Amino acid sequence: MNETWLKALILGCTFGAVLLLVELLANGLASTRKSGRAINLRLKMIAEGRDRERTMSLLRRRESSIPSNLPPGVRAIAEKLEKTLIAAQVTIPTGRLMLIVLLAPVAIFFAIILVMILADIPVALGRLVMIGTFAVAVGAFIPLMYFQYKATKTRKKMEEQFPVALDVFVRGLRAGHPIAAALDLLTVEMADPIGSQFGVVVDEVTYGAELRDALQAMADRWDLDDMRMFVVSLSVQSETGGNLAEILDNLSTVIRERHSMMLKVRALSSEGRMTAIMLTILPVFAFSFLFIMNPGFYLDVADDRAFVPGFVILIVMYVIGLYAIRKMVDLKV
Repeated sequence: MNETWLKALILGCTFGAVLLLVELLANGLASTRKSGRAINLRLKMIAEGRDRERTMSLLRRRESSIPSNLPPGVRAIAEKLEKTLIAAQVTIPTGRLMLIVLLAPVAIFFAIILVMILADIPVALGRLVMIGTFAVAVGAFIPLMYFQYKATKTRKKMEEQFPVALDVFVRGLRAGHPIAAALDLLTVEMADPIGSQFGVVVDEVTYGAELRDALQAMADRWDLDDMRMFVVSLSVQSETGGNLAEILDNLSTVIRERHSMMLKVRALSSEGRMTAIMLTILPVFAFSFLFIMNPGFYLDVADDRAFVPGFVILIVMYVIGLYAIRKMVDLKV
């Protein structure tokens, strides 16, 4: 075959292969986005083969997983962490996740010590303190900060979705659906996180729980005042009667106005909140990144006699500053 025709054939085959690959990638990306808009996490878990009871247990993260014999302060921290994991939509069991968070710093610490011993680097008290701080920051603190960030983001999305969910619920009631059917409509029409959470409510009612109790449990898990007002409205309507669709329509208007006020407050306090975020995250990330890229920057001065007390004072001041900043930017509307 002529060399010119051979080159043309190779170029044509290459062009066809690249075109086919790009088309396959584009179709796969489009189908993934479409399925992501169409279903929520609960429906995905059911489609993967999990039964509704197992899915409900994973999404609501039973509070019974927290031992009842814990001291009050430790139990309060554990319950707060449980709510954070619920808001972050983490389906890993709490015990397994806490075991990972506890073992990761230990594994990182001993791995660094082993490398130092193999490299014949002296191990002193100051270096042990520095390595331990790095292991805790990378193995525990940064993952927990990520869970907190994801939980805050999901909670904001829940607040934005809730008035829309009320509108869908009201339209279902006005179309003649009973309350249970209108709630079930939310589980297939609404995306995460609210679609999955109303799905948990429907599953709890299916397994025998009272509707008001299931909705109250959802409001307690997410700690949102909008949900509590929704539960109170349903409770009052069930006891006194009235047009539930009209009550919830007015409630949706109130929630939207309240959310608008909240956005104004957040806009006015955005500078302070951004300062708080930077002062919280930047020291940890800067310390971890610099320790990874240039460990000698810290280890060379770790043998100094004043290093350990100075470093401990620095950590205490960081914790105090973190607490003070959180209190200053924690605005309630």
